[in-house]
Amino acid sequence: MTSFSRRKSLMLMGSLALFPSLARAGNSSAVNAWSFSFPALQGGEIKLADFKGKPILVINTASQCGFSGQLAGMEQLYTRYGPRGLVVIAVPSNDFGGQEPGGPEEIMATAEGEYHATFPITAKQSVKGADAHPFYRWTAGLKPSDTPRWNFHKYLIGRNGELTDIFPTATEPTDSRVISAIVRELGDS
Repeated sequence: MTSFSRRKSLMLMGSLALFPSLARAGNSSAVNAWSFSFPALQGGEIKLADFKGKPILVINTASQCGFSGQLAGMEQLYTRYGPRGLVVIAVPSNDFGGQEPGGPEEIMATAEGEYHATFPITAKQSVKGADAHPFYRWTAGLKPSDTPRWNFHKYLIGRNGELTDIFPTATEPTDSRVISAIVRELGDS
């Protein structure tokens, strides 16, 4: 078995382990971003399926990170492109440097109080390793070399629910590459 075939087999087995209903259905292609949801920071649930037909920018955040100023850029994107359909979702995580140690109140104080965030924010999640949220395990299965290595790693989900672009921590949300990818996904909407 070639290393490519071995890797593909492992990814398929991992997907089937995450989604046993797919193993029964025999259809691994059904897994896309619409398969996932996150608990919302202030209660309820953020179901990615509710955003079918819209591009979604998912970013793991941390209030005490040196990159937390990117929350302002996230809000700029959401304000500018949200009316055209863009959804921006912050996923607070304490995985890197322990830079999100607080609870919901502290996270909201930073996101809303300091950066005036109006986009959806999930409850604190793990984004790496065996304890990662299923969305992050899915993206890791698709792009194992492009997983979060620090806070503010960005995944762009296309209007079709597929992972379309990945931007590392140092790439600002308002970087021309991010904006070009978003505009491409928005199309004529």
